[in-house]
Amino acid sequence: MSKILDGVVVLDLTRFFSGPQATLLLAGMGAEVIKIDDPKTGDPTAFAPPYAGPRGISFERQTDLDMGLAYLKRARAKKSATLDLKSEQGVALFKRMVANADVVVENFSAGVADRLGIGYAQLGQVNPRLIYCSVTGYGSTGPDKNLKAYDPMVQAAVGLMSITGKPETGPVKAGSPISDAIAGIFAANGIVAALLHRERTGAGQAIDVSMADCLFSLIFDEPLDCYKRLGLEFQQGSRIMRFSPFNAYQTMDGWVVIGTATQSDWTALVGVMQRDDLLEHGDFCRLPWRLANNADVDRIVASWTRKLRSADAIEILNRAKVPCSPVRTIDDVMHWAHLEERGMVERVWNPLSGSHVDAAAAGFPLKFSRTPGAYDGHAPRPGQHTDEVMARLANVEDAELRALRTLGVV
Repeated sequence: MSKILDGVVVLDLTRFFSGPQATLLLAGMGAEVIKIDDPKTGDPTAFAPPYAGPRGISFERQTDLDMGLAYLKRARAKKSATLDLKSEQGVALFKRMVANADVVVENFSAGVADRLGIGYAQLGQVNPRLIYCSVTGYGSTGPDKNLKAYDPMVQAAVGLMSITGKPETGPVKAGSPISDAIAGIFAANGIVAALLHRERTGAGQAIDVSMADCLFSLIFDEPLDCYKRLGLEFQQGSRIMRFSPFNAYQTMDGWVVIGTATQSDWTALVGVMQRDDLLEHGDFCRLPWRLANNADVDRIVASWTRKLRSADAIEILNRAKVPCSPVRTIDDVMHWAHLEERGMVERVWNPLSGSHVDAAAAGFPLKFSRTPGAYDGHAPRPGQHTDEVMARLANVEDAELRALRTLGVV
């Protein structure tokens, strides 16, 4: 076994980010992920801005070889086939494929897959060992299950926007579509767990993944329902309210983040700031007092960082083993030697132009010692693997495939 999920066949009906994120992780672990798109419309991100091609990155498609950058990132290491799942022939053909597959992943709106005849109730009869994962905004149950959701709606719905930023800014979403990404990670985790259960019992099952559930489960480790009783604003900026100091501080040429989660961290920070007087001050040595008077603590730390360049502050803090980091720009991150050494920055390949584009994508984030994961292949040309997949998984012969193609089914 060269990768953990070698031999696992995943039929990927997902679109946009949350579902493709899940199947991308599965592909990185070795699963054969087969994207299935409508032959008429294709993947909505395949030819959508921003584009990447021979003339660079642009909001306008500059050449016939340009492809959507999101597609080139999210479809890595996957195969592509086309199939019309709104037709009876398409559904029948898909069921033939399901009989030889291990996993189906979809992120249609709640109830759509059932109406198409490809929900778990229908496909589980075709293949009782099937793992079927649905990713939706709010789940397949509950009064809001049919609401349309994109990432900002979910961030707003579960309260993340209300706790991000500072009180004077109003609600602010996280800088990236975090609810999509997190739901994809949870979905991949659930699929791997269900595959383990099937290995033990022989039985498949359905997995219901809600973007709202996943995001809420992460943010609610914080005692947000207790903030008012603690006299705290919900928007805390960059600080973590359980520790003090723990914040972003401006330097002469940028920003650094400094955090003291233990008394030894605080003592070390006081030492590098050359403020031993604070150790003699009984209140400053008590975390509950520092939490209640965090503004005073932050002013002391900020007055020290403002006199230093970021690199100098980081060097001093690291030498004293005070947890810290420079606030890197994305340009800085692209040249961060640490990520480069860990293989986390990869060049993006355009299969139409047959060349790399001027953009990067994240490498596979899990580092296995025995079964290394990786995105071994670039994004496929849309429909590139239709013939191969239909022949192998659905036993479609050439004559039948030609007829299906004439009818627009594939």
